[in-house]
Amino acid sequence: MTDLSALTPGTWNVDTAHSTVGFVARHLMITKVRGRFADFSGSLEIAADPLQSHVEATVDLASITTGDDGRDAHLRSADFFDVDASAGRPGGSSTMSFVSTGIKDDHGDYVLFGDLTVNGVTRQVQFELEFDGVSPDPWGGTRAAFSATTEISRKDFGLGWNVALETGGVLVSDKVKVELDIQAVKA
Repeated sequence: MTDLSALTPGTWNVDTAHSTVGFVARHLMITKVRGRFADFSGSLEIAADPLQSHVEATVDLASITTGDDGRDAHLRSADFFDVDASAGRPGGSSTMSFVSTGIKDDHGDYVLFGDLTVNGVTRQVQFELEFDGVSPDPWGGTRAAFSATTEISRKDFGLGWNVALETGGVLVSDKVKVELDIQAVKA
């Protein structure tokens, strides 16, 4: 774990070519299915006291990819993200957003708190945050790397579609692990 004080105050923009917004869910109660979102953006406003910094991010839900076109189409459908109709609903959007509300130093580890909005529903979440360091790049810039994970309930965001299995359990887990690997460039 690296100390956040290595960050220079100011704006840092997420380098989407070197970052991943991914997730893991259980299928048939036994298999882990991984996916990611290909289209996202974000920025960090690093404060003089890094624990007072602010993070904002937006993810295009239509950019979901799991490696299976049929599954991806189902995830974009009304059963899940409803990307075609959600933009027209009051409070709806075809994007998912995150706005931080705080950062806590937890004895050398960090916790990032914030509001996650999916399908017009906002819930407070907390990410286990790792700061992986700062490095100059070959183009005269400065980059910082972060990893973060959290687990959310699909039902908390109105994503309750499922199929009961004859053997017990359900087709898709309610719990979804969100995994972020972020590289940011100092503006």
